Amino acid sequence: MSEANLRTVRRAKINAGIRYFILIVVGLFMAYPLIWMIGSAFKNNFDIFNSVAILPPAGRGTMDNYPEAWNISRNHNMLFYYMNTLRFLIPRVIFQVISCTLTAYAIARFQFPGKKIVFGLVMLTLLMPDVAFRIPVFFIFRDMNLLDTFASLYVQEMLAVNSFFVFMIIQFMRTIPRDLDEAAAIDGCGPLRILMYILVPVLRPIVITTALLTFMWGSNDFLGPLIYLNSPNNQVLAQALRGLMGDVDTLTNYGAIFAAATIAIIPVLAVFFTCSRYFVQSVTASGGKE
Repeated sequence: MSEANLRTVRRAKINAGIRYFILIVVGLFMAYPLIWMIGSAFKNNFDIFNSVAILPPAGRGTMDNYPEAWNISRNHNMLFYYMNTLRFLIPRVIFQVISCTLTAYAIARFQFPGKKIVFGLVMLTLLMPDVAFRIPVFFIFRDMNLLDTFASLYVQEMLAVNSFFVFMIIQFMRTIPRDLDEAAAIDGCGPLRILMYILVPVLRPIVITTALLTFMWGSNDFLGPLIYLNSPNNQVLAQALRGLMGDVDTLTNYGAIFAAATIAIIPVLAVFFTCSRYFVQSVTASGGKE
């Protein structure tokens, strides 16, 4: 190998080493709050507020926070709030995937009058904050008698209201050659059969990403349940976690709050790491164009 090639290989290894070092350092900074939260679940309030160490001081760790966290309220434990969360989260994921895929398919694959205007409106709503729709949606649900029902947390997803997912699926769909559609049409497939049997298998990474992000964001949704759900028996996990904070007259056990938060994120982390491969594929491909 020539001297020039050796220098090129050496430079490439140095650059790769620098990149990985920076990524590891940034990753540790980003992961530290999560790791600190898990470690603080074994601390008392004094150690939480007087030390930034991840682990409690020797001999002062405690497991008492986890039983208190599991029995998160007077009447129910965390499993009850988990199940309440799933009662709206599963339909939300299903309706989100179906409605956004159908909408993206119509915009990406069909020609119709006003198509550019429709796509422009999708992009416009992408720039609007979610809270801007809360008040009108509240009045609509009130008139439909949907308040204090789990349906109020997922019925919107039937209408492809999340333009971010619509846009991502459109961009991903533009990377798929139209020859596949045309070949299926020649064989007698209609539009829905083309979508189901030709496009959806190719769209699997972006569909799984849509489901994954919907699940994660829905698990963290506090404002929606706070506005639409009033009954204590309809509270979800995010509201139950807020209930651990207590009020000004009671001493808050922050160790129990961190323990409850640790338990709450376990399903989300499990789902994320299971589907992370498809998430990377979808992000990579959705930046392409036809």
